[in-house]
Amino acid sequence: MKVSIVIPCYNEIKTIAQILQKVQAVDLPFAKEIVIVDDGSVDGTRDFLATLQDENICVILHAQNQGKGAALRTGFHHATGDIIIIQDADLEYEPQEYPKLLAPILDGKADVVYGSRFAGGESHRVLYFWHSLGNKFLTLLSNMFTNLNLTDMEVCYKVFKREVVQAITLTENRFGFEPEFTAKIARRNFVIYEVGISYYGRTYAEGKKINWKDGVRAIYVILKYGFLRS
Repeated sequence: MKVSIVIPCYNEIKTIAQILQKVQAVDLPFAKEIVIVDDGSVDGTRDFLATLQDENICVILHAQNQGKGAALRTGFHHATGDIIIIQDADLEYEPQEYPKLLAPILDGKADVVYGSRFAGGESHRVLYFWHSLGNKFLTLLSNMFTNLNLTDMEVCYKVFKREVVQAITLTENRFGFEPEFTAKIARRNFVIYEVGISYYGRTYAEGKKINWKDGVRAIYVILKYGFLRS
């Protein structure tokens, strides 16, 4: 058994070392590999990644910025684990929660596990009202087309068996990955669970990248895969 943690990153020099330390510190009862895809960083992130010599870390460099979805596709292609975990390169999500995210899959109950920032009683940093409302609206709209009852479709933490990503074709390059992935796994009738997680959101001044244009694109992606079934 092996778990692959796929980390897309773009201009995360302030946090990349810390998140790698956190991921490495997680105690799992089986092997883990870390697949980092640098998506054209220009802030020194690539120089830091060049210094890494850990045997369980694989670094792939995109020549230019393509977007989170493109970086994830590259990471999935290089991942060799039986289970894949998506981990953002910032510090908004806590890797110590991997065991509870993995539990439904390891117990034989689920093929896919979503974290949820809106379910359960874990701690959350208080931030943007409209951002939170936008996330809930996109989740509701997605649920209307997928017939799922997710509470947090846009969440970073998605954990799934390797065969899940092998069974679908992903094309979205930016944050449209989230609704595309959700639509396509729902159509394949994979068993999906949701687990409450903590969330330490950051501000735009601290490096948050998603914006209203990505929200508009997410609506388009939800409608595209809802109506066209492509």
